[in-house]
Amino acid sequence: MLLFCLPYAGGSEVGYYKWRNHLDKSIYLHPVPLKGRGQRFNEGFYMSMKEVTDDIYNMIQDKIDQNQYALYGHSMGSILAYELYHKIRSEGKRLPEHIFFSGCKTPDRMKDKEKLHHFSNQELLSKLSALGGIPQELVDSKELTDLFLPIIRNDLKILGEYEYNPNQHKIECDISILIGTEDTVKLEEALEWNKYSEREAIVYTLNGNHFFINNNVEYINNIINKSLIYEKNNKNQVGVNYEYL
Repeated sequence: MLLFCLPYAGGSEVGYYKWRNHLDKSIYLHPVPLKGRGQRFNEGFYMSMKEVTDDIYNMIQDKIDQNQYALYGHSMGSILAYELYHKIRSEGKRLPEHIFFSGCKTPDRMKDKEKLHHFSNQELLSKLSALGGIPQELVDSKELTDLFLPIIRNDLKILGEYEYNPNQHKIECDISILIGTEDTVKLEEALEWNKYSEREAIVYTLNGNHFFINNNVEYINNIINKSLIYEKNNKNQVGVNYEYL
């Protein structure tokens, strides 16, 4: 089973490297590198959500037809996972076994988000700091903020200009929704993911703010292991009970 992980706005594939120590040995971690950060730092920024989605698809298309796989996206990564699913479907490729939408409202809600890419540098840093998304040492370092702000500002611009297509097919694989207890995504908003899926979503609430993904690595990986390995193996067994985390 392959697990493709998509980063949040301003983040990179590096944020998922620590998962290697917690995933079941049968799950192969594939953090997806995006342009303008991480190992692709020297590549130019994307101009649209479609461009990001097409780039990710081109990176993984040879792998997904030969293997079972799942998608995990946090915040912006969830919208990328949603759009990637429909790109894969439109290309007639093998669909994922499971999608994990983490820390994100449904795609139709994106139009209601603050247009953070229009904020001044100081306003943007204050907003991100309040969300728990950046450490104080980054805020205090002009050198680091000069590197970081163009990346996240461009990601936020892509999100701000994203246009949801209400005519997409419903998702046909299992989905799980993860939110934080202090997240900007509330439980009732998380439950709205059900209208995007043919199957009922499972919602998990974890301790933390919008960036709970950074403080709940073991717990999140237990959810992934349970969803992709243990429950999948038991689906065809009669009388098997399992307790949700």
